[in-house]
Amino acid sequence: MSLTYSAERQVAIAAVRRACVLTDSVFNKLVRNETLTKDDKSPVTVGDFSAQAVINTILGRTFPQDPIVGEEDSADLRTESGASLRARVVELANEALRADLRTGEKEEWGLGPKYTYSAEDLMETIDRGNYAGARSGRMWTLDPIDGTKGFLRGEQYAVCLALIVDARVELGVIGCPNLPADAADPTGARGSLFVAVRGQGAYQLPLADPLAESVLQNRLVIPAFAQDELNLLESVEKAHAKLSFNERVARLLGITRAPTRMDSQAKYCALARGDGGVYLRMPTGVGYKEKIWDHAPGSVLVEEAGGIVTDSRGEPLDFGLGRTLGENYGVVAAGKAAHGKVLEAIRLAKQEEDEHKL
Repeated sequence: MSLTYSAERQVAIAAVRRACVLTDSVFNKLVRNETLTKDDKSPVTVGDFSAQAVINTILGRTFPQDPIVGEEDSADLRTESGASLRARVVELANEALRADLRTGEKEEWGLGPKYTYSAEDLMETIDRGNYAGARSGRMWTLDPIDGTKGFLRGEQYAVCLALIVDARVELGVIGCPNLPADAADPTGARGSLFVAVRGQGAYQLPLADPLAESVLQNRLVIPAFAQDELNLLESVEKAHAKLSFNERVARLLGITRAPTRMDSQAKYCALARGDGGVYLRMPTGVGYKEKIWDHAPGSVLVEEAGGIVTDSRGEPLDFGLGRTLGENYGVVAAGKAAHGKVLEAIRLAKQEEDEHKL
């Protein structure tokens, strides 16, 4: 009998939506208005801690036995110098958790005006993200603000949550507060939530009310791009990916269109809905290991939209090695028709690069 994960899906969507509302509030209050004092940490730090506290609180109430692999821990919050940061995190997290219930949410998830969480409650909740990962069993993995520089620029960032069972990603939810709902209308409505459950397809939902029964779910299918329609989705920051190598791969593929550059797992979302043909991320340094929270939800989203996600050698991503992807080298995500061609272009590009070094 197949597992539907319907309860997990409902909870994950609600948790990510609340965290997106919180991070958007942090941007508007602390970045746009520049209200930070010299004693405050960066708004990214405030947002990271607060969003992780919100999501972990909801997961802790709904699936208390599930461990969480998260990016943050509360060590900085517990210090004397972290008092102002701690107070701000407590304020923001409670504001998000105490907001009125929306469609599909339940009070027993720890949500609504009747709840108030202490600083110690929230720090302990943040530390639920300290799980080391495992090959077997259930676990969640969370990136509360993926794409920190995009967040600070008011551009693309994402709140990313995934459920992994026995080293396989079964559910992924990605909230993109700044992503245009329609790539063809970049100045139109913004804010989308992307969700995929293995075997059940990938969908784009409106971030404002993703669990409303009236929502027409937009099922995503990666189109079969013609060769001259392909373009690369890649990171904005040169430190995050080897963009010069990407240029070599693009030339070998005959790609003439300029790459689409954006921060965060919003690139996986763009790929899944057909905004670009190939997501290519080649590591910049020897020994760098990708974190599982940077790719778990995006990988199941693309696969459920009909794509393939591997490392640059064609090996499947391994989510059972702990907090990183271990020896997986780079990430390649594309539609089925293009994926093999991209791997061959990477092989040839490496060969060219090695010959150039001689």
